[in-house]
Order: sequence, then structure tokens, then C-alpha cells
Amino acid sequence: MPISQIIVRIGVGVGIGIDPCSDWHLALMDRLNSTTELCQHRNGFSCLIPITRPSIPRPIATPIFLRTRPFGTADSEPDLASPSALFGIPRSTHPNPPPIMRTLLTLPQALSDSWPAILPHCPITHAFADPPGQPIGSGAATAHLLHQAWREADPNTPFLQWLSQDPTLIIHAGGQSRRLPAYAPTGKVFAPIPVFRWSLGQTLTQTLLDLQYEPLSGLLNTAPPSTHVLIASGDVLVRFANDLPPMPSADVIIFGLWIKPEQASQFGVAFCNRTHPEELEFYLQKPTPDQIREESGRCFYMVDTGIWLLSDRAIRVLMERSGWDPRQQAFGPNGPQPYELYAQFGLGLGQHPVASDPDVNALSSAIIPLPQGEFHHFGKTSDLIHSSSALQNVILDQTRLGLASAIPHPDQYIQNAEVELPPSTNQHTLWIENAFIPKTWAYQHHHVFTGIPRNQWKLTLEPGTCLDFAPVENTAFAIRPYGIHDPFRGAILDPATKWLGIPFLEWLQQREIHPDLLGCPADTDIQFAPLFPVLTLEQDLEGLIQWMVSPPHSPQSRDQQRNRWISARRISASRLSEVVNPQRLFETRRRHAIQAVPKLLANHGRSIFFNLDLEQTADLIAPVGPDIPSQIPPPKDVQVLKQSRFAMFSAAVLRKQDPATAQIREGEAFAVLREGIVDLVRQKPARPFCTLIEDQIISARSPVRLDLAGGWTDTPPYCLQFGGKVVNLAVDLNGHPPIQVFIKIRKTPDIVIRSIDLGTENILTTFEDIRRYDDVGSGFTIARAALAIAGFHPDFAPRPPFHSLREQLIDFGGGLEISLLAAIPKGSGLGTSSILAGSLLGTLNDLCNLQWDTGDLILRTLALEQLLTTGGGWQDQAGALFPGIKLLRTQPGLDQTPNVQWLPAHGIHSECSSDRIMLYYTGITRIAKNILQEIVRGMFLNSSQRLGVLEEIGLNALFTARAVQENKWEALAEAIRRSWRLNQALDSGTNPPEIQSIINLISPDVDALKLLGAGGGGYMLILAKDPKAGARIRHRLQQNRPNSRSRFITIALNSDGMRLARS
Repeated sequence: MPISQIIVRIGVGVGIGIDPCSDWHLALMDRLNSTTELCQHRNGFSCLIPITRPSIPRPIATPIFLRTRPFGTADSEPDLASPSALFGIPRSTHPNPPPIMRTLLTLPQALSDSWPAILPHCPITHAFADPPGQPIGSGAATAHLLHQAWREADPNTPFLQWLSQDPTLIIHAGGQSRRLPAYAPTGKVFAPIPVFRWSLGQTLTQTLLDLQYEPLSGLLNTAPPSTHVLIASGDVLVRFANDLPPMPSADVIIFGLWIKPEQASQFGVAFCNRTHPEELEFYLQKPTPDQIREESGRCFYMVDTGIWLLSDRAIRVLMERSGWDPRQQAFGPNGPQPYELYAQFGLGLGQHPVASDPDVNALSSAIIPLPQGEFHHFGKTSDLIHSSSALQNVILDQTRLGLASAIPHPDQYIQNAEVELPPSTNQHTLWIENAFIPKTWAYQHHHVFTGIPRNQWKLTLEPGTCLDFAPVENTAFAIRPYGIHDPFRGAILDPATKWLGIPFLEWLQQREIHPDLLGCPADTDIQFAPLFPVLTLEQDLEGLIQWMVSPPHSPQSRDQQRNRWISARRISASRLSEVVNPQRLFETRRRHAIQAVPKLLANHGRSIFFNLDLEQTADLIAPVGPDIPSQIPPPKDVQVLKQSRFAMFSAAVLRKQDPATAQIREGEAFAVLREGIVDLVRQKPARPFCTLIEDQIISARSPVRLDLAGGWTDTPPYCLQFGGKVVNLAVDLNGHPPIQVFIKIRKTPDIVIRSIDLGTENILTTFEDIRRYDDVGSGFTIARAALAIAGFHPDFAPRPPFHSLREQLIDFGGGLEISLLAAIPKGSGLGTSSILAGSLLGTLNDLCNLQWDTGDLILRTLALEQLLTTGGGWQDQAGALFPGIKLLRTQPGLDQTPNVQWLPAHGIHSECSSDRIMLYYTGITRIAKNILQEIVRGMFLNSSQRLGVLEEIGLNALFTARAVQENKWEALAEAIRRSWRLNQALDSGTNPPEIQSIINLISPDVDALKLLGAGGGGYMLILAKDPKAGARIRHRLQQNRPNSRSRFITIALNSDGMRLARS
């Protein structure tokens, strides 16, 4: 089909579809293509920064990191992340919980009064409307918001002391929102934003706040110690790369972007020193392009993103300039005095400020350019569409878009809405949200339709006409037509004042309405003029709406609708923000989103359904539609990940209503993934041939691995989709490789397996005995699975198979006697089971002449763990089979053979010898299977919270590798601290009270520490501040043992990996 015939289908977000179909509503349709699902991408909006997803009902800035660029973009991931280029968790000597973050919003009056009940999971901690009356400016609004939050939270503590206790994020989302009337009643910050077609883990109900919150909270959490407040605008989304320069210590830090003079002139502009670009020279508010060019001869210039960090000192000055009395801890009797943050306070900043104000001039200031920054404005109606398209078109590379269309987005957005007749390609610059548009509507282009209830009206709408229905009280609506470029500014009798794209006076004249009939003074600003009738759906609305948007042709109709309009209860745009019913508004949005899910799911081949945060989507529909997944046929002949995700999504929907069926569906999800990985091994069957002399013994001795960073990114399905990044090292314990395998030939045609450390043995005589590798009660499941993969079972052997194990062993030359030793406690966190499996496979490989290389052993061990149904990744076996310290990386896809980048070992080796790097066995164990299933469930469901943590775990692996490569102790300690915090963010059970007690005991002498493996117990890696601190740690723990099993273990870097030998 030619491009010209590919038209946009309706649905949540955006999509490209083929072949119109009238019953496709609420479904995002995308063009089918041949790219693999393993190339999907997840969005992110900042550098290494701590975040909290807005969907999580707690205002805690959990130490998760996000980055700007989607996965796989060339400029988003350096070969190794430099410690100087990456930042994130504030430096501390031991892992502490992240600080509570206050999130303060200015909101329109109606929502500020009701948000706790309507938005229970929103990260807001305090929200207030600006004081009634005339606007007070962004500076005074900031002061008022802080003062109100303090009074509500802790008025008995002095204000500045309260302010300094926790970081405070302020987002200004109130105001009149004249240029974006559709979202004025709730604030632009709650404008729904379509799911990005290249993203992974976004939601159908996401708003601008959801996308803003992560980078803003992250910047705040990495601010200098004296800075506790970040201020941002609620109508801007900024994206930037992960190599933000270190933040200077300054009273005011402004974040800027490099931009053209014509674009910069619409906003504030910061001019900085050419020799020292971080120094702010002066600040101008909306200078002309000519002014910018003139000043650029001696200064660099950047557009102000509206994101400012303020010290406590700067906040005090701002409060005082807004009329706050620090002695009285209050404003004067008239409340805050008007004061602008950017147009007044900003003009007083810099080395050579343009405004004289001694207190403001005395504040130190700095400007930080956001690298590879993107500035997406949502301040005007047209910005909704243009900024959304810019975000949709961030990636056009078809090989990285997966099932999403790769042609530039055509400026058509239909989200959480139902449109009976799909729009054509000519109906561009279109935004339909929370609405029902029947096929009886005739519309063209440049439209915004929001809040439209179900109807069958026959309307004709000229280009540029917009229509909004805002719920008022319990059943009524304020009917609000307007022009897409209407500024809603100017006196009603001013000829330049426009409504519906024409002068307002002309609109009145066309309808023969005298201005005196408006019911407001002649000098009233149109924002405050009562233009919008408040009616119920039972009334005849079709004629009135058509009369309002088009010049009436019939005198009778003109007179009738004019009289209705004049006599109706009418409210102004300003008043609407006070009387709108936010609960009805958000409920209809939610209802539309729920209705979208089955259509998206049914058309999953062309929609973004499997890119959504399916965990949140399941929570959305579970209360009303638990049977939705059962009504949709499961995907056939598609990628492994899509099949398994469908099953896991079904399980998530059913989990509360039908847990038994949910467990079955979840098992199916794991089974599909398991089979996909195991099939790779089955496709390369093994034919074992004996290479041992009858009195020989073949042995393997393997180290264990200590994971420094990147753990969990090696786990399917995450690594299949994004690849994994891990830094670990192979070590011997107490002078010996702790994992050992011995095999010799026996005369009888059977297989004896012994465990030296457990003192048990088992004899296998049939293929069925070997096949019982997934029966936990059968014992020696690892050995059974290894034997099967090595060709001692028909499932993994070439055709034709032997009729019995006895027959095969006779042909082989005898039976096998296998002895296993794992001198490590179970649940230790050192990867024991995987390393034992890899070592056994390595021994069988040498014994049976299977000609597997190390990469083959790693993949087959991965498959072996799938056979055991325990899951797991590849880093454990790779960490032991490859010696020393290394960065291991894999590419997306089922083939997870890691690429090895060796790192210098001398720094690690010397610190291990000096007692500065220590290994401590806590005596507390935790089996990883249940932990693994919970986290893998989140991977299947594209849980945005888990994906965000996993992404930054991978980035931290790059950071760690560079720290080791540069032999920088402080950077290595920071990397370990990050690993520990990220592991806790991924799994809250990683640090139980028993472990925290150990940490509390030794924390004064610790530079960094982490539990190894999945956490919760086992071995603890400790980095002491210096050798003397190491000695104190050792003494303290020996004198205060948490249990009888705890002890220190001597470690030595292993330089051989798995060693094979024959007697």
C-alpha cells in the first residue's frame, strides 16, 4: 500500500493503520512491519536522577534513575560512562533511605480544593490556588505556596528551618491558562499526553505531570546541599542527556538550552560569560531577536527552561520581596504583594544585572546548559499538537520502532476517545481527547475537541474551530467553543479582541447582539466575560452550538438561539476554573481509557498495547473488565515476548478476582519464555562421545562471582529486549575455588550423582530419571538438566534417538560417576547454582567432546535454569567462567552470548589484600526464586517503575566499569552505593531489618557496601574507608556476631576462571 493511502486510525495516543474500519474506535492502529519486538524502546527524561513514579502512592523520591534518550540511540550511551559525566545519588558514606520530597503545586481553585480525593496516587503533597483577585506573579505565587504548605504541614517550626528539612519541588500549574483553555480548569500540568510510539512503559492515563515529575525530582535530589527548592513551569517538558555537568554551589541555578534567537525571544534568556560559561552575566525576560544578537557578541545565551534551583537564602529574599515578614513569619494583612520570579527577581541576577536590587544582586547565580536538550512547550492550544508531534518523531528509525509506524507523525491525536468515522489524512492538526465524535460531524483541520459527551448532533465546524464541554455541578456542562489561536485577552469592545478566530465585535454583530446584553462592563477582559452557556444534555444543544460557531443563515434560527444564549446561565473562562467539577472530568477520562483497552488489545498487531505499562493497564481495567483478556484470542505466530506478555497481562487482570486462574496464566507466561530460550539449545542437539580413559577423572574448579553492578539486567525477558550490562569479578574463597565437579567412567550403564557437601547421592537409570529435572523433590535437578542438555536425553539429542539410557551408555562406553562440591551455603548471593551448572556443563563438554565454547556454556546454563523453572540470568555463570574483573554486555535478542571487556585488576587486588575490600557472610539466607518471579513479572508487564530502575542499573554498570578502569576509589565506592540503592528500589525486601542492624553497626567506617546477588541475606561486600577502618569493621563484627554462622571470608581475585583438568 502506498504511503498516501496509509491513514491515521483513532485511538489512545497516535497510530498509523491500514484499511479503514468503522468499528475501530479507541484503538491505536499502527502499520505492520517486520521489525522484531526485541527492538522496542523505553522513554526517559533526564540524566542519572532519583525519581518516584506518580502512580506510586507515596511522595518518596526513590533512588531510581532515568535518562533522556531512548534505548539504543547512538548519543545516549557512551562506550563507558565516565564518573565525571554521570551523576545521581547524593554522596553518602552508607546507604540511607532517600529524603521525603515535598511536591507543591499551584492549581486552579476547583482542583486545589478536591485533588486528594480525585488523585489519590498523585505525588502531590500540598496544592493551593493563588489568592483570589488580581494575579500576583510567579514570584509571589511561589512565596504564597510555600507559606501555605508550611502552615498546613508544620507551623510550629520556623519557616526556614522547615524548608531546609526536605527537598521541595514546586510546579506552577495554576493561572488563567488563557492560551490553552481546554485544560485551564485542571491546570495544564494535567493535560493528557499521548503515549509515545517509541516508548515502553507509558500509560493510557498519563499527564504532563507524569512526564515532568521524574526529571524535576531528580534534578532536585542531586542539587547542592544548600539548595532545597526547585521551581518549574507546569507547561514545559524538557528532555536532556545523561551527561549533565556537576552543579556549582550557588544561590540560584538556572537550567538553560541552546536555541535560536527567534525561539529564545518567546521566553526568558540567560546570558553567560564566554570565558566561564557557567557564570551568569545577566538575565532578560523575552528580549527581541535583535537584542539577543547584539548581546551575543560578548556573551553566550541560552533560553531559560523555567527550571530554577534556589538556596534557602534565595528563598528568603524571594519571600521578603513578596511581602513576607520573617519576624512575624507571615504576610501583611493584604496577603502576598505582586512579584514576578522571572521578570523581576531574574533581572536582578548575574555578575552585571539589569535591575538594581541589593538583596537580589548579592545572590550568587549560575547557568547550567542541559546537554542535547529539547524544550517542548504546552502553553498554547496549538502547542498540544506540535509538541506532541515533536515527541512522537524523536525516533524515525524503523529498525528501532518495532511495530510502530516510522513515517513522520501526521499531527492527528485521538486519545481516550471514540470517533465513529476515522479522520482522513486531510483532517490534520487534530486533537480529540475524552470525547465522542459521531459520524454526523463535519470537521476539517486545526481542531481541538475535548470533553464531548455522547451525541448524534449534526455539526459543521470550520477549520480552526475548537469545542470543549466542561462538567459543572452534577449534570450540567459549560459549552465552550473557541478558536485554536484565540489568546483570550483584550477588552470585549476592543476591535483587536478575538473569539472563534474573528473579532469579538464581529461575532456580536453577526448575531445581532448588543454588548449591553453581555451582562458585564464594557471594559471587561474577554477572559472574564460570561460567554459560555451552562446547560444539560437534556436540552437541545445542537442548534445552539452551531449558532455559536457559525454565522446563522436563518433569521428564525438566529433569533431563537440568540435568545437562548442571552437567557442562559453563562460563565466566563476565568469563572469556569472555579466551578468545574473535577471529579466528573477525571472520571470520564478514566472511563474512556478503560473502554480503549479491549480495542487496543484486539488490534495489538498494529497498536502500542504491548508497549504500555501493562501493570497499570491491568489495574485500570480489573475492577470493571476482568474478563476482557479472555475475550481476545491470544497472539499467534508472533514473538515470544508478545505471547508471554499477553499471558502475564491476563494474569494481572485476574489476580484479585480469580487468583487461581491468574496463577495458571502467569505460569503460561513463564512457560512461553522458557520454551523460547530452551528451543535455541534444542536446535543444536548434542551427541556425546567419551574421551576419557577408564581410570581417568576429569575435574572442573570454578570461582564464584561478586556482582558489583548491573545485576538483574542479565535476566530474561529484560535482557532479551534491551541487552544486559554487568560488572563482576571472579574470586576464590579462603584460597580455593569453591565450586568443584568430578566425573569418571563406571562400568555399569547408569549414572551416579553424589554431593560431597550434602552427603547424598542418586542413581539414574532411565531417560525419565533424567527428565525429572523440573521436579524439585527429585534431587540433583541441576545435574539431571545438565545431562539432558549434554545429549543424554532424546529431547536434546540428534535423531534417531537411542531407545533407552542403558543403550546410550553402553554405546558411550560406560556409565558416569559425577561428584559435586559447592563449598558455599545455599542462598548466599554468589551465584552458586548457576556456577555449579556451568561447571558441570563445562566438564561434560570436555568429557563428551561437545566442542562448546565459553559462550555456548553460558547460553546452555541459561537454558538449564529455564528447565529448572527457577529462571535466572547469565551473569552468574559468565562471572565465574570468565576470570578476573570484567564488563559483560549482551545485545537484544534470544542469543545472549556476552561480549567481554576486561578491566584492570591491580587496584581491586591490592585493596582486597589490604583489608579495605572485605567479604562478610551474614549467616542470613534468602532464596532468589520468589524474588526473581516478582521482578520478572514487572519486566513482562513493562512496569515503568521497574523498567526505570533496571535502565539505571545498566547505566551504573558502565559507570562502575569506568571507575575500575580509571582506578578511582571514590568513584568505585559511589558505584557500589548506587548498586545497593538501586537494588533496594527494585526489591524492597533486599534490606531486611537484620541486615540493616549489621549496616548500622559498621556504617561509620564504611565507604560503600552491598549485599551480593538478589539481596536479603547471604554475603555482604564491604568497602572500608581505609585499612584501619577495615580493621575496626572486622573487630566490631567479630565481637557482635548476628548469628553463629556469620564470619569473614578471605577473597582473592581469580585469574583463571573455570579450570579443567584430567588425572
